[in-house]
Amino acid sequence: MEVIDRAPAVSPDGRTVVFMLSIRGREVEGAIARDALEELFWLPRSADQARTLKAFENGRNRIVAVAQRKSLARPDESLWLTVNDFLTR
Repeated sequence: MEVIDRAPAVSPDGRTVVFMLSIRGREVEGAIARDALEELFWLPRSADQARTLKAFENGRNRIVAVAQRKSLARPDESLWLTVNDFLTR
């Protein structure tokens, strides 16, 4: 699975970063909650959109890996990542 060319973007409400993945030949839209970026990827609470996207880029490999596992485990569900998705079980 790889992130495709459409650039990640902060949602209009600022609560998520939306990104695209290619999964088994199809494009899938995913999103990671801002609070996950704050808690796990050192995003300051007062960060602007540019800093939010930088935090996403810095954590991209880990985010994509978790997104891939979640998508394969639950292919019929929306790809929405929260803090809980990153916790080791």
